Amino acid sequence: MSEHKDWSMARVITASSAGTAFEWYDFFIFGSLTPVIAKVFLAGLDPTGALVAALALFAVGFAFRPLGAIIFGAMGDRVGRKATFLTTVSLMGGATFAIGLLPTYAQVGVLAPVLLILLRIAQGVALGGEYGGAAIYVAEHATDHKRGEATGWIQSSASFGLLAALLVIFATRTAIGTEAFDAWGWRIPFLVSIILLGISVWMRLKLSESPHFAKLKEEGATSAAPLKESFATRDSLRRVLIAFFGIMCAQGAVWYFTFFYMQVFLEKSLGLPGATKDMLLIAMTLASAPLYVFFGWLSDRIGRKPVLLGGMLLALALYFPGSHLIARATNPALVAAQQSTPVVIRTDLSTCSSQFDPTGTAKFTSACDLAKAHLITRGVAYSTAASADGATTVAAGDRSVPVESGEGVADLKAHKAAIAEAINAELAGAGYPVGADPKTIDYSMLLAVLFGFVVAATALYGPQAAALVEMFPTRIRYTAMSLPYHVGTGWVGGFLPVTSFAIVAATGNIYSGLWYAVGFTALSALVTLLFVRESHGKPLDQV
Repeated sequence: MSEHKDWSMARVITASSAGTAFEWYDFFIFGSLTPVIAKVFLAGLDPTGALVAALALFAVGFAFRPLGAIIFGAMGDRVGRKATFLTTVSLMGGATFAIGLLPTYAQVGVLAPVLLILLRIAQGVALGGEYGGAAIYVAEHATDHKRGEATGWIQSSASFGLLAALLVIFATRTAIGTEAFDAWGWRIPFLVSIILLGISVWMRLKLSESPHFAKLKEEGATSAAPLKESFATRDSLRRVLIAFFGIMCAQGAVWYFTFFYMQVFLEKSLGLPGATKDMLLIAMTLASAPLYVFFGWLSDRIGRKPVLLGGMLLALALYFPGSHLIARATNPALVAAQQSTPVVIRTDLSTCSSQFDPTGTAKFTSACDLAKAHLITRGVAYSTAASADGATTVAAGDRSVPVESGEGVADLKAHKAAIAEAINAELAGAGYPVGADPKTIDYSMLLAVLFGFVVAATALYGPQAAALVEMFPTRIRYTAMSLPYHVGTGWVGGFLPVTSFAIVAATGNIYSGLWYAVGFTALSALVTLLFVRESHGKPLDQV
């Protein structure tokens, strides 16, 4: 009997984790292909604007995840766990496959990004209902003292999905070449998702309903109004707010900083080649997979709270010193140049914009903005100062380059190219490297610090599903748990790359974007310390 039960639990974990991994694959191939997406669907924008717009398109999927949490959370608490996450995986797979069939900007103009946005919204809504369903389904099958370890596999599914996305992209690009990949090969990772969808649906069809929900339904005790019960009663709303501010703000900040913003930081700010960055990310992802399960297991032994809090505190300790170490390990020549010959933009400060443009449609044409945009694209830090005559120059040591405004210029793209050429020549003369030199990269230091961030992210994410499940009763668990999770990951985490990059562009300091993650992580650490109660080993029917 025990052997049969173990096999049933293994099947529950395998089917739930595999299905969730496939959904994360669908979601992550978009984020991993951000530079290509920018070229294909946003060809009418300049490189910086296109990058910010592509990051914003990635964030759009996150923005609609809370809506999916509300829709599918209520469905999961009224209809059942199994039917709901069959629906979400089908919607996600269909939307991802459709992205692979979309016409490009060159073919249909502005209609291309509009269609892409609609499909990103569908992906976000689908993912909003997926995670809660899978985590709850596994948790409601697991024994009380192994719930953290069992749900740790659901957490690891994100790393398997990301790894699958990176490997399919890498294999496709290697097989057909970069030029063909950028032209049409980018479609292949999206189209492959239809195969994964078929496997996922087949596996989940073989599962039965969660025993806790089945018992509730048999007793006629399911919630008729899960949204009202979750958010309109004082006690439940308090738990939702503690879940969000105490756990999810940090999870969104730490995990998406580690696995997404770090990509932007390494490639755009430090000039690391894209292929090298991809290999480092694959190594980080491989290292993270068993750690989710380990920290889930550890939380079954010593408690959820100390493991969660440990991950937050480690991240806080690493953000600034770790990022400086990564910069020195990746591009020591850039760090040396910025210390010995800092760059200063002297200009009329009233003409400088923040350049925070989530839609990527604004035109920043002042001389100050043009100078800032190019420097930040090169990953060069700078400060700004008022010029005596209002003219704009970019100064590096005793070198200085004048920059003219682009307002009213007929060929703005050519004007920007001329400015870029002049600034690049000045930077080269001042000792600034074009990119990271592979010969000077300290890979041991780089990997050590990146692994530190991975430990922080997995310590926080590994026990998280069990901790959230244990906060809410069965009748409203899907709804009450899903919304704070997806607001945290969808809004705090999803908007981290575009917001942090915009902060860097606005300030000229490549480290200033870290404050976004620091603020949310510190908030969660304080709330967890004061308000999150220990719950490991607690029977779910006693919540």
